[in-house]
Amino acid sequence: MNKGKWIIVCGAIGTAAAIVLLSVLFWPKVGVTSTKSVLANQPLTVYFSQPVKKNAEASMFYVTENRKKIPAQLSYGSNKTSLQIGELKPGNYELHIPSNVFGTWKRVEEKVLSFAVLESVRPVTSIKEIEKFFERVEPNGRDESIAVESSSEDKASSSGGGADHSQTNQQVAGVDEADTVKTDSGYLYDVLNGSSLIITDIRNPHGMVHAGTVDFPDGFTARELYVDQNKVAVIGGKNLDGTASNMDVNTTEDKIMPMQELSVIRVYDVTDRTNPRLIRETGAEGYVIGTRKIGQYLYMITNNRPFYWFTDQVPKGDQLLPKVYDSAANQSVQPINLDKVSILPGAMEPSYSVITTLDLESGESAGTETKAYLGSGEQLYMSVDHIYLTSTLYQDQQQGNSEVFKFGLAGTQVHFLNAAQLKGSILNQFSMDEHDGYFRTVTTEGNLWDEQNKAKNHLFILDENMRQVGSVEDLAVNERIYSARFIGDKAYMVTFRETDPLFVMDVADPHNPQVLGELKIPGFSNYLHPIDEGHLIGFGYETVAKKNPQGGAPIIQTRGMKVSLFDVTDFTNPKEKAAEIIGGTGTYSSVQHDHHALFIHPSRHLFGFPIAVYQQAKNDDILNLQSSGAMIYEITAERGIIKAADLTERMTNDYMDWEKEIQRLLYSGDTVYTVSVNEIRSYALDGFAPLDTLAK
Repeated sequence: MNKGKWIIVCGAIGTAAAIVLLSVLFWPKVGVTSTKSVLANQPLTVYFSQPVKKNAEASMFYVTENRKKIPAQLSYGSNKTSLQIGELKPGNYELHIPSNVFGTWKRVEEKVLSFAVLESVRPVTSIKEIEKFFERVEPNGRDESIAVESSSEDKASSSGGGADHSQTNQQVAGVDEADTVKTDSGYLYDVLNGSSLIITDIRNPHGMVHAGTVDFPDGFTARELYVDQNKVAVIGGKNLDGTASNMDVNTTEDKIMPMQELSVIRVYDVTDRTNPRLIRETGAEGYVIGTRKIGQYLYMITNNRPFYWFTDQVPKGDQLLPKVYDSAANQSVQPINLDKVSILPGAMEPSYSVITTLDLESGESAGTETKAYLGSGEQLYMSVDHIYLTSTLYQDQQQGNSEVFKFGLAGTQVHFLNAAQLKGSILNQFSMDEHDGYFRTVTTEGNLWDEQNKAKNHLFILDENMRQVGSVEDLAVNERIYSARFIGDKAYMVTFRETDPLFVMDVADPHNPQVLGELKIPGFSNYLHPIDEGHLIGFGYETVAKKNPQGGAPIIQTRGMKVSLFDVTDFTNPKEKAAEIIGGTGTYSSVQHDHHALFIHPSRHLFGFPIAVYQQAKNDDILNLQSSGAMIYEITAERGIIKAADLTERMTNDYMDWEKEIQRLLYSGDTVYTVSVNEIRSYALDGFAPLDTLAK
């Protein structure tokens, strides 16, 4: 062969080799996501970012223990995007993934997946267990801040509820939720300014007076409160570098690692409203995910993420433990005891969920319990009997699937019960519910604008042991969940991308849930509130679709705030019975992201909320602030939506004075009160004539 031919042959071989090499390097990767451990009575679900090829049987996968192949029940989930491994006895195992199971031109990132089957969740026996946990987990690409929530049967226990005064709008009957302002009929209690507890005597609405004030000069910032007869519990936080309280308590001198916030419950005796007395304080390191109160028991759930990934020095021993504090023990802030720490099955995040419980009737001694669970907590749902915490499983730095942890309640005692893995992520507390022993939830899987991993939505129902018994999957492809509500044997879900589909689902048979009806209208609802079995109110935004000058999907723009009344008496044919559009682009209300901001007078069918009204100037993109204050509507199935009161004021500035902005509306007897940071106003419930204004 002459030299020219050799050059051609060698060139061809080199080109082919380069093509093969590049193909291998740039073959689509198939991500594999799963927890690293599971309880012995639970199956393990492994999720794939791409479906398994059509002719690939589940038996192509296999499980080994101590390098020996063992019998295992293997089955695919829907669309072959997951593999379920049946129950195994406690031990350490490996799942082997065939290299060609996803097709010739797709490669698997992880061909062998190690996992453990645990007999039960028990307290750790040594600090070494915790150190090993932090060595094997890796932080994922999510924001370090935890989304504090806005967010038994969901009955939307509304303000009033048979009492002669407002009660905080809560999700579950019998489970109280904290707020920035509360009333017991004779007094208002608020922590709106964050630096003090202010008590206002409202027994004479024509002449309101200051009753008492508790200032927090020690760096404590108050965020919410509960009122329990003659006690007020204030929840807030402070830097751990400062003293734990004004109760002569020293701090730890551990300066090796930076510290987080100490989340604190402070209990005041307000028998004498003019002289509140601090009687108890307890806290845990981390940021509050949520709090609840059932009777005399207060529950605070915090997320603590040691500063493990922000220093070159690897922490050891007590530096990896959350700090706790209780004034009843006259102790300093110190690491939690090891026998109070457990590792949750499937935990993959280097953080703790810390559950602190306090008996408000215990006074100045005992009555508190704190437990820490390794495993991230993000969203909280709580029934009368159980706590449910969610954690997100991440894949390639992208939000993936969810882990749900279930805990039992018995006064101040909290104990782990079980866990489950679910496809998709859970939006907030209203995406979860417990009913007749079953846990129901809706999730969004995938991403908008991602053709390789399109967004889709699911409904899952799990039994008391957290085993999935029913589902409705792949709803509203290319849309995501904006709001949800479970009410008895019905579930309602709002998704959005271009229009607002309201789905009505029958969940009466947990093993066979079904979509009954669907309504598509412009706009979307951030929050759904039931007024009876056949009607819902939706609070959200109006939207318009504009032609995309680049072609493709239209451009969706939000307009004014939208209040919708949905008629779902015919579950197969839901309708928008009435709608009210307030203001233009930029108009907002805190009720759209915080259900506690909703004012409700049940017997008068009144619903109100703070609002800032904006309008867009003609032929201009500038938004002008028109008015600010509050709106109140009468909303009924018979009459629709009728404006009852406009408590807004015209604005002369282009910006809001946050100290004057109304934060909450409440009622007591025949009087309505609006509360802002620096003043309280009273109005007659009949006609809404102004009665009095009190500067704080």
